[in-house]
Formats: sequence, C-alpha cells, structure tokens
Amino acid sequence: MTVNRWPDPMAAFAEEHYDRVTVLASGHRGVYPYGNTVVVRGSEATLVVDPSLEVDHDPVGTDVVMISHAHEDHIAGLKHFRSAIRAHTADVDAVRSLAALLDGYGLTPQERLAVGRDIADQFDLPDGFPDTAGVEAGHVFDLGDVTATVIHLPGHTPGHCGVLVEPTGFFYIADIDLTSFGPMYGDVGSSVDDYLASLDRVRNIDARWYGTFHQKGVVEGAEELGRRLDDFAAVIRRREERLLEFLDRPRSVAEIVTHRLVYRPHVQLPFVDAVERRTAQLHLARLMRHAQVVETDDGTFVRT
Repeated sequence: MTVNRWPDPMAAFAEEHYDRVTVLASGHRGVYPYGNTVVVRGSEATLVVDPSLEVDHDPVGTDVVMISHAHEDHIAGLKHFRSAIRAHTADVDAVRSLAALLDGYGLTPQERLAVGRDIADQFDLPDGFPDTAGVEAGHVFDLGDVTATVIHLPGHTPGHCGVLVEPTGFFYIADIDLTSFGPMYGDVGSSVDDYLASLDRVRNIDARWYGTFHQKGVVEGAEELGRRLDDFAAVIRRREERLLEFLDRPRSVAEIVTHRLVYRPHVQLPFVDAVERRTAQLHLARLMRHAQVVETDDGTFVRT
C-alpha cells in the first residue's frame, strides 16, 4: 500500500493505493458525517463507490458510481458526478428520493423535521437522484482488466452491499465498519439476524484487503479481519445482555429507549431515539423468539 496526498493541497483526504484500487481516505478519520471513498480504475472504465462529503468534484472522470446503501453520508458527494448511478434494488428508492430515505429512519414527525434540518445543514443534498438504477446481488461491473462484483450484505439496511474487486483482492464492506461502537441496525428495514448472517458472509470471502467507509479504513488479511469481526459482533451480544439485565421487571419500549442500548446517555442528537426504538424492538423480537423474554398483557416486556 502506498499513500499520496491528493494534488489539491486544500483537500481533506489522502490517496491510499491498493493495486488497482484507490481509497480516498478521510482526513477526518472517517467519523460520521465523513467517510472513505473507493475508486476502482480498470483499463476500460472507472468505478467510484460511496462518494463522501469530502469529495467535492469528480476527481477521476468516473463512468459509474455504486452506492453501497441509502444513507446520507454515502451519497454526500454524489451531486458532483454526472456518471451513471447504481444501488441495490432494496435501497434504490431511498437514493432516488430524499423523502424516501427519511421514511426509512422511522422518525416521529418532530424527529423528521430535526433530522431533515441536520441533513440539509451538513450535506446540502438535492431532493434525490431519480436516475439511479437498481442492481441485484452478484451484479458485475466489468471495467476491462478489473471486475467489481456487488455482494449483498443486508442488516444495516435491506440493500446494504459490499463490492469485491478482482483480481486485486480488495473487498469493500462499507458500513460493516469494525468500530468499537459496533453494528448499526436502527432503520425500519434493518435486521439483527441479517446483520449477523452478513458478518458470516464477509468472513467467508477471502481477500487481501478489506475496506470500510468509517474510521477503521483498510484492514489487511483474513486473519486480522476475523479478529475484528469477532469484536464487532460481540457488541450485539453485549447489547442483548444489557437488555436482559434491564428486564428484571416489566419495562416498556419507551423505558428501554431512555435506558439506551446503542448510544451513551449524554449523546443528544435528533435521530438517537429512533435508532434506540428500532434497536430495542429488534432485540425484543429476537429474544422472544428464543423464549428469553415475554410480552405482558399491558405491552411491557420482562425476561423469563
């Protein structure tokens, strides 16, 4: 791997080169709302994946842009591109329409207004990218001497995808970001079980490099990836353990939201309660399927 500063001295990211893949590594360490953009150059065409907030122009003469999933930080730089846009069919409507993207967050009307204002202030996005075309799992971008294959990795969102670049051996795994914060599955279409299955799928795809959108950046080697995936998945188990401990007596979803499974109590952002609500609902459903929690007649929940 080699690292070069982007030619523009005012740019906030650096180039990291992994054979035919270039990562535009965030100068903000990939902390939301920022991230790492992936560029794949083939002999016939160039693919960009997830143009971030720090990408303020098309730097490479892009032929096609792939959006790993429909979240605002992954489409932040898309307005600067005039190339074809692709996203998985399960998420494509939310790339086409900012209103549909907000629908996917399961917000109350008050939360929606606040989140919409925050997105407008941070990202200055248009109302959507209506020309975005949907692709399915296994779609191959043939770039000439390089291919980039869409790998469906749902759980974070229904259409969340990675991209496997061959023969380079670079697997971009998007928001399976391997951070200590852990997996995020707080959208209306999120799924804990799908997320765990996607982690297993990532583990079973052999590559030389694994790239994330946030913070960790690029991990080298399947052995190192495996250790990081173990730590990442353990956050899900710890959340369930904390929830079971809290359910020592009947608790409502509202009480669980206030108690918090995902964010620390001091974090005050307009989307936090929505994420906590959806996360609590998903874990409660999962624990009830495993007969570890029951719902009482008054709609509260308690461990068995």
